[in-house]
Amino acid sequence: MDLRSLVPGAAGMAGVAADALVLVVAGSEPQALEPALAGLLAESVKAGDFEFKPGRSLYLHRPAGLKAPRLVLAAAADASPKAFKTALATALSGLKSLGVRHAAVALAAPAAADGVPALDDRHAEALAAAVADATYVYRHTKPSAPEGAKLQRVTLLCDKANASVVKRGLARGQGIADGVTLARECANRPGNFCTPTFLAEQAQALGAQYGFKIEVLGRKEVEKLGMGAFIGVAQGSEEPLRFIVLRYEGAPRTSAPLVLVGKGITFDSGGISIKPAAEMDEMKYDMGGAASVLGTFKALGEIKPKVNVVGLIAACENLPSGRATKPGDVLRSMSGQTIEVLNTDAEGRLVLCDALTYAERFKPAAVVDIATLTGACVIALGAQRSGLFSPDEELAARLLQAGEAALDPAWRMPMDDEYDEALKSNFADVANVGPRGGGAITAAMFLKRFTKAYRWAHLDIAGTAWKGGAAKGATGRPVPLLTHFVLAHAR
Repeated sequence: MDLRSLVPGAAGMAGVAADALVLVVAGSEPQALEPALAGLLAESVKAGDFEFKPGRSLYLHRPAGLKAPRLVLAAAADASPKAFKTALATALSGLKSLGVRHAAVALAAPAAADGVPALDDRHAEALAAAVADATYVYRHTKPSAPEGAKLQRVTLLCDKANASVVKRGLARGQGIADGVTLARECANRPGNFCTPTFLAEQAQALGAQYGFKIEVLGRKEVEKLGMGAFIGVAQGSEEPLRFIVLRYEGAPRTSAPLVLVGKGITFDSGGISIKPAAEMDEMKYDMGGAASVLGTFKALGEIKPKVNVVGLIAACENLPSGRATKPGDVLRSMSGQTIEVLNTDAEGRLVLCDALTYAERFKPAAVVDIATLTGACVIALGAQRSGLFSPDEELAARLLQAGEAALDPAWRMPMDDEYDEALKSNFADVANVGPRGGGAITAAMFLKRFTKAYRWAHLDIAGTAWKGGAAKGATGRPVPLLTHFVLAHAR
């Protein structure tokens, strides 16, 4: 997608040459508009065709006084980036079936008291996200899918005073959008296409494109490291496991890296503790954490911040077979701690715990693991916010702030020591599950046992990494949150 900023000439927005002009109207008292646009807006409101209510939009063909042959009015609750993005999504959905190749977008908002333009880099980033979402079509295993929107170019209209800021926001937004798209593409692929080997190939392709250092470990290397928990999950499948290491080096080597750890279960049947058949197909998305790590590295390759980042992906399938781990089996993790497997469907924490132990070797500034870990988190938070767990106040605050800035929010969950009592075992150092109540929390408490050497946070994205129902598909979250988190550490 070609995203650009433009300061309108003497003719103003009415003279902008585009196939469509999208005017996002924030509030009921937008700043003084050019006569042609002000007249069209007033007439539409008077006729009852348009209201200043979020979600309302109006399409006008061949509007009088405009060079653009199409005008879309879209109402926003206010001038915030979030409201701007929501209104844009509504407007762009209405243009999908039309022959619009170039759209110009403008924000009409009440004048700020301090004279600062309402539009800034956050709006530009929100536009990039809205455009990418509106034009994305999964086609890899569905060649009959529609071609999607014909839209090829979007121009964001701005004032001369904020043109440079808007341009930076567009560049950042495009990089993040590219990362989100990669994450969606990986997670949308069926399990017979997106295998652990496929994820490794995606990492290697990123390395070749952007110069990342990539290392892919197989079964022998993982055995040598003593990753017994990871192997225990993988051993029921014919697909070979892959442990993937990505390194982005944008800062001096003396700068401690951030480490992102992604759960890469490319298909999760539940193992011997097999899941119900209904909606089991969605378990191809159980590598959403791994996909978000790959997507974040894609964004880093585009944006090129001055920071060091390591990505770790533990990738395998969780299937039942004669070799599969059984309920009651005890596994020895890389840390030396033994784990009683009470439920083989609680496998994500088993692959993550060995990856978290491996992360120690990088002497990280902080470690964040990302996983579609528990259905309990979906019950607690739904699909709006990812679950955030961390015993580190500052790290949690940084992640929450990154989520708000990225319009990819999280919500911090408790980690009281008392929750750890549920993981006691008579036969191992720790059980892999506790009682049903507080399941997302006890999962995080399990992971905490393997993170004593560094600052750590856990993102449970079970509710946010994909959508169900008619809109079934991957969302690419939390690539925006992770990218903003990394960018906030750049020098």
